Amino acid sequence: MKNILLFLLVLVLIGTTVLWVRHGGGAPYPDLSTAPALKSSSLELALEFPEPVGNVAVNRDGRLFFTVHPESRPSGNKLLEVVRGAAVPFPSGAEQSALFDTILGVAIDRFNRLWTIDHGNHGTRPARIVAIDLDTNVVIREQYLPPEIAPLGSYLQDLQVSADGRTIVIADTSFWRKSPGIVVYDIETGEARRVLESHASVSSENYMIRNGGREMEFLGGVVALRGGVDGIALGPEWLYYGALNGSGLYRVRLSDLRNEKLPPGQLANRVERFSDKPLSDGFSIDVAGNVYITDIEHSSISVVSPQQELTTLISSPEMRWPDGMSFGPDGYLYIADSALPELILQSSEHIEAKGPYRVFRFSPGVEGVPGQ
Repeated sequence: MKNILLFLLVLVLIGTTVLWVRHGGGAPYPDLSTAPALKSSSLELALEFPEPVGNVAVNRDGRLFFTVHPESRPSGNKLLEVVRGAAVPFPSGAEQSALFDTILGVAIDRFNRLWTIDHGNHGTRPARIVAIDLDTNVVIREQYLPPEIAPLGSYLQDLQVSADGRTIVIADTSFWRKSPGIVVYDIETGEARRVLESHASVSSENYMIRNGGREMEFLGGVVALRGGVDGIALGPEWLYYGALNGSGLYRVRLSDLRNEKLPPGQLANRVERFSDKPLSDGFSIDVAGNVYITDIEHSSISVVSPQQELTTLISSPEMRWPDGMSFGPDGYLYIADSALPELILQSSEHIEAKGPYRVFRFSPGVEGVPGQ
């Protein structure tokens, strides 16, 4: 019996060590903040909701949509629209259970189509793309992605649509599989491809996220929150992207992503490191080419100019974990505050007690790109 117990103990120690080596630890990340260009009082409350907010999208008519963060394990509606100040299910609650599993990313294209990505509970179930025509409120696409596109351990969590409405780009953060990549989806054909898998530009670096005075580690420090490509911003010419635990903002031409004949090595060689960035979650972009980046360690929104200059735009402790962003037609930039540290491996009682959860907005003084 002692030998059996000793053997089991050795197995546990080996397993814990392997888990820590693969998922634990991390160095502090330098503070890249500058003096905020805008006062914190510029931040306005756009929505308050009892459940954690995932991502947000605003269409050309000012309709505001948001997802309930799947890490909070919601049992009810998962996609909602703000109507006359109240959050109502979109589409109807009766349709939601069939359409959505673990929906997170949401974006709206130039044709007023709302697109969502569902990661299928970290790839343990099929990932899915759903599209809804906002002019008719009719579901126009429901498509499962094959395992080679969304394998076990993948986490397809953010998507953006090209300005011409032809292409969707999806970020696979790959928390557990540790093989992050970018999915390029052709809207006309319904075909999807994985590109840049495990490339340095999409991969996490060995940094420990610190948020709200605590390190983002779990299970007694064995596992740290570490993810690959997360934020993506898609302009007419370039895709800008970066890893959750990454130091760099990268870009690659949309035309190169679309080129199915371009060998993987050549595509990788065309990736450019554009600038440094904070540890981040959501991205957005305006028509002038400024890239907006959430700073998850400092409750801030940073911006990288076309001249590759990184500055802090606005900062407020009210933003617990600034997540997805979307420009509205009014020039406001909307920010979903997912308060992610209150969700991961937390009980339903804890999540409820830490509510309400919010969407904020502010005006950066530029013309944005609705849906981005």
